[in-house]
Amino acid sequence: MDQAEEREIIRRCRDGDESAFASLVDGYKDLVFALSFRLTGSRDLAQDLAQDVFLRVHRGLPYFRGEARLGTWIYRIVANLATEARFRRRPETSLDAKEEGRPARELASHDASFAELELKDRLEKAMARLPEHYQLLVAGHYLKGVRYEDLADAAGVPIGTVKTHLHRAKRMLRKFLDEPS
Repeated sequence: MDQAEEREIIRRCRDGDESAFASLVDGYKDLVFALSFRLTGSRDLAQDLAQDVFLRVHRGLPYFRGEARLGTWIYRIVANLATEARFRRRPETSLDAKEEGRPARELASHDASFAELELKDRLEKAMARLPEHYQLLVAGHYLKGVRYEDLADAAGVPIGTVKTHLHRAKRMLRKFLDEPS
């Protein structure tokens, strides 16, 4: 969505056009859910968080100044709500069970599709070990294609800092993935 379309949809939303708000939700729902899921690790929590995000967007649109892009503002709301949700969330029990004394990694070698799921799981666990601001940047840029400039606006930091943090995050992920599980 370009800036002219954003301004028009914001104007229509402020005028009470519910179809405009439905279009806004439709345009951003995948990004909001993906970031929410990436940051919480739970589908249910991500769905609740996405609803909260759009509720805040709906309530906040009259106060949106337009200094940043709409997507950047929404991204910042996701980040803030995910941070709040993390503090309220109870720790979950790991499902990395062993079967007959054999580690899950050994069992995975028998099934290629399970090995692929295991790799995805290892990546998600490595992502969860990153500092939260790195998780947001990695999820936004590499998984959802958010531009450096928009990430910098959302985080309130220079573009160079975003690039440096992404580089450090990738280095940390490599280290976490190379560690024996």
